[in-house]
Amino acid sequence: MDARLFRTITAALALACLGRIAITAQGNPEAAKVKNPEAVTPESVAAGKQSYTKVCAPCHGLNAEGGPGNDLIPAAPDLTDDMWDHGSTDGEVFNNIKNGVAPDFNMIPFKDKLTDPDVWNVVNYLRSIAKKK
Repeated sequence: MDARLFRTITAALALACLGRIAITAQGNPEAAKVKNPEAVTPESVAAGKQSYTKVCAPCHGLNAEGGPGNDLIPAAPDLTDDMWDHGSTDGEVFNNIKNGVAPDFNMIPFKDKLTDPDVWNVVNYLRSIAKKK
């Protein structure tokens, strides 16, 4: 392979990767419109913590500050900070938990393990433990 062809292929791959990152980091405009129907109450937060501990903590850690990942799965992000790569509204967080994060599904969908109210309670729990600026 000559150097010019190699550079062209490398540039094309880099642009494709950057485009994918930009699309992924934008969130989901339709999900962003969805409002959380679950009131933030001590009961909702407690139920969310229970569901979080059961299904989310194995990857994101007991304190939601991220997980280490491994050779097969990338590190799970910190859910207590203000950096949300796949959308930060309640609706987007709900959508990510329920439907997973495409296209690679490094975060699998939990729609078969959690009901919609369970997922909303997890959103309320995550909001309750968010780091304050």
